[in-house]
Amino acid sequence: MKWKKYTIKTTTQAEDFISSMLADLGVEGVQIEDCVPLSAKDKEEMFIDILPELPPDEGTAAVSFFLDAGEEHDALLAQIKEELEHLRLFVEIGEGTISQEETEDKDWMNNWKQFFKPFAIGDILIKPTWEEVHDTENYRCVVEIDPGTSFGTGKHETTWLCIEQIQKYMKPGAHVLDVGCGSGILSAVCLKLGAGDVTGTDIDPLCMTASLENMEANHLPKQKARFYQGNLIDDAKLQEQVGQGYDIVAANILADVIIPLTPVIPGCLKRGGIYITSGIIDFKEEAVKAAIEEAGLSILETSHKGEWVSITAKKE
Repeated sequence: MKWKKYTIKTTTQAEDFISSMLADLGVEGVQIEDCVPLSAKDKEEMFIDILPELPPDEGTAAVSFFLDAGEEHDALLAQIKEELEHLRLFVEIGEGTISQEETEDKDWMNNWKQFFKPFAIGDILIKPTWEEVHDTENYRCVVEIDPGTSFGTGKHETTWLCIEQIQKYMKPGAHVLDVGCGSGILSAVCLKLGAGDVTGTDIDPLCMTASLENMEANHLPKQKARFYQGNLIDDAKLQEQVGQGYDIVAANILADVIIPLTPVIPGCLKRGGIYITSGIIDFKEEAVKAAIEEAGLSILETSHKGEWVSITAKKE
């Protein structure tokens, strides 16, 4: 099958933002090329014996994505260009130009799987569905994930931070709302940790399929999970479907989504309920904190991992 390869010339600082933006627009996977040196941890995780020789890191990067060469993509490209200009307002994206070439790769969507290996977050083991793991007795639970075409293996710092907070505040039988559920990894973790039920929302219809498939992969009862497509910020029908009285609301999204989302959250939480946010780049931390406090919630703690931030709050 032939594909059109589109490459955005950008900066290493903007890589994650552009990748997340493309995922939100339904682009199924990206390829990132930069000259950032691999760390010892990268070497261990990627099973590389000799670190490659790279040119000097000048802060530039290329984010590529692939689309069916037999389809028209003008509308999507116009939307991507518009979103790039929006990103330019709060992060240095460099040139932000998009180049195009035609390629043929029989399995580019699955090539990344060789780098997704089992890993632990605290006493939770997260593993891809295609990997066999036999030594699991030292873990509280094992969560199996196949991200498919949705965002979320759990290994990114933002998801890691969110899961650490869920571990801390989860109580047996908890009623949980997962906003921006992606692959459903947080929903699966919550049920494995003893949540009574989970509700997930996402604007991407592919996430509905991925989340339900990951519930099945983890042998979790279908009646304990429900997933809705839509934007909780301004969709009154979705807000009604989601309902109220949640013990925990988790939102692992970008700060620019968390800020307008937060005023809706107190109506979803029960008194004493916990609001766990992540996906916040460090220079947006204060803006998110302000939004949380303006919504009448009390900030309990702030966690950092790399340049990413998680803020946990409570409805008093």
